[in-house]
Amino acid sequence: MDAARKGVTTPQLAEVAAKEKIDIDELRALVASGKVCIPANKRHACLSAEGIGSALRTKINVNLGVSRDCRDYDVEMEKVKSAIELGADAIMDLSSHGDTGPFRRKLVAECPAMIGTVPVYDSVIHYRRDLGTLSARDFIDVVRLHAEDGVDFVTLHCGITRKTVERIRAGDRKMNIVSRGGSLVFAWMSMTGQENPFFEHYDEILDICAEHDVTVSLGDACRPGCLADATDGVQIEELVRLGELTRRAWARGVQVMVEGPGHVPLDQIAANMKVQQTICGGAPFYVLGPLVTDIAPGYDHITAAIGGAVAAMSGAAFLCYVTPAEHLALPNVDDVRQGIIASRIAAHAADIAKGLPGARDRDDRMAAARRALDWEAQFAEALDPKTARAIRDSRKPESDHSDTCSMCGKFCAVRSMNKALAGETIDIL
Repeated sequence: MDAARKGVTTPQLAEVAAKEKIDIDELRALVASGKVCIPANKRHACLSAEGIGSALRTKINVNLGVSRDCRDYDVEMEKVKSAIELGADAIMDLSSHGDTGPFRRKLVAECPAMIGTVPVYDSVIHYRRDLGTLSARDFIDVVRLHAEDGVDFVTLHCGITRKTVERIRAGDRKMNIVSRGGSLVFAWMSMTGQENPFFEHYDEILDICAEHDVTVSLGDACRPGCLADATDGVQIEELVRLGELTRRAWARGVQVMVEGPGHVPLDQIAANMKVQQTICGGAPFYVLGPLVTDIAPGYDHITAAIGGAVAAMSGAAFLCYVTPAEHLALPNVDDVRQGIIASRIAAHAADIAKGLPGARDRDDRMAAARRALDWEAQFAEALDPKTARAIRDSRKPESDHSDTCSMCGKFCAVRSMNKALAGETIDIL
């Protein structure tokens, strides 16, 4: 941001401009204003830089990391490799067990995608002490540790304050706080009687982020965890505070993303995006889903993709994937794969709806391949060629109509039209 304001084109800005096919002066202006951020810690040497902003291609984040019940870091690296192959733009390490440092540093050393973390998760693990025994200084020092390790962005729940604690206690929310980081901050404030350290020491955190080129992702501790809590006073009050914190970060040259709601009825999503853009001055909006119904455990990658498409079409810039395991378990490798594909479909659909230059090119090439019944060309354009090919190969058509599929065979509309337009006989029987 500081470089962009000075008219300097950094290598990362030039890389993003080339990827997005956007004029470099236009992109520099968007970065300078805060409407686009390019998370890029100066220690992340293997990073393939990406820009995040509503004027750019919608980006996808993948959450992973070990827990007490699923401790295998090798499996997490397998998830990382699968995520990169499937086109994930960012990896967030949400590990909540064991020695997290080596895995975090391995990600920075080997992963070309943006790396994000939530330092409050790591605080209890790093110090190996219960939450209530930690000091405000302990939390801030872990933010510094993650910045020094090379992560590109950190989620910080700065917007929840003592006032929020009182409002939650006196309120009638069905799900209270469902943000894991937000609940930890709430619990710490409740046990110690102190103010949120990420809010109270925000200026020091900004100094750390400025020193290491770390983007702040302002976490929404009070995001709705069910449809009944969507767009309520607690959520909007926090969003107003996040808008104030966004401007404080920009004043110090620190890039910001603002995290958005989780469970939102379909008809409220566009309004949520517009409110955020207004309150937060157009800062990139990073949303979890949103999930448009509460009753689809096992299929929440679909509920999130529905909401994500509408959100991105309406201004969200960054979609956090949701897997079939959401609300149920730590996702396995297959869950991660399904979650990424669902999110990429949502992001791509939104980019087409936004009219981004070139967004529909791939779809047009797919149409041409389908008209020609060119299966290899169709697989080449597919978001998930492996799955598409496996389905066709498992149910191959008879040899005398192998150019079609087993759904229609010689009744194939494309085959019939091609033959009719060429003046050929259409043989069915």
